[in-house]
Amino acid sequence: MKKVAVILSGCGVYDGAEIHEAVLCLLHLARNGARYQCFAPDQPQHHVIDHRTGEEIGERRNVLTEAARIARGDIQPLSELNADDFDALLLPGGFGAAKNLCNFAFEGDACDVNHEVLAACRAFAKARKPAGYCCIAPVLMPRVYPAGVKGTIGTDAAVAEAFAAMGGEHIGCAVTDVVEDAHYQVISTPAYMLAQSITEADTGIGKLVKRLLEM
Repeated sequence: MKKVAVILSGCGVYDGAEIHEAVLCLLHLARNGARYQCFAPDQPQHHVIDHRTGEEIGERRNVLTEAARIARGDIQPLSELNADDFDALLLPGGFGAAKNLCNFAFEGDACDVNHEVLAACRAFAKARKPAGYCCIAPVLMPRVYPAGVKGTIGTDAAVAEAFAAMGGEHIGCAVTDVVEDAHYQVISTPAYMLAQSITEADTGIGKLVKRLLEM
């Protein structure tokens, strides 16, 4: 039975992990016979957004504590992730990936990646273990893999340009499809970068998870 590490970035599309994407990733892993363990950085999240209004509110929340909501409490600090214990890595999207796992949302192609996130992702890359990145999470890929790594965030021109500026090769992709870099064993899908419904997101994520486990 394959075992997959899943890195979450909080809970909620605007300031954490995209809940639909995260749940679909976990569901498809289980349906394909894989086991998974969720992880998240034990750190304050960048800010807190009222998801009804889209406005920032004056609260402080912890990424690990918030991500535990999605994982039903079965989650570990990212510092405890050992790539040797897993067959593959999977990162759902949501703005938390661009705000809490790195600062791409604010710095664009000059972004830095959280050191624990970078170390974990690079450990899988160095071991040539497959990894999947959904939605906005692929902006991490050019920081994790060597120049020329192929990936997608869909069709957003500005993000695609930033992906290329960081050294990646961006491939335009429909919401229901995936882009695979066979050399680096990494696969990505647009999910809610393009999805207009949970069913559209489900199709691409389903393909990604199936292929991830095949890889």
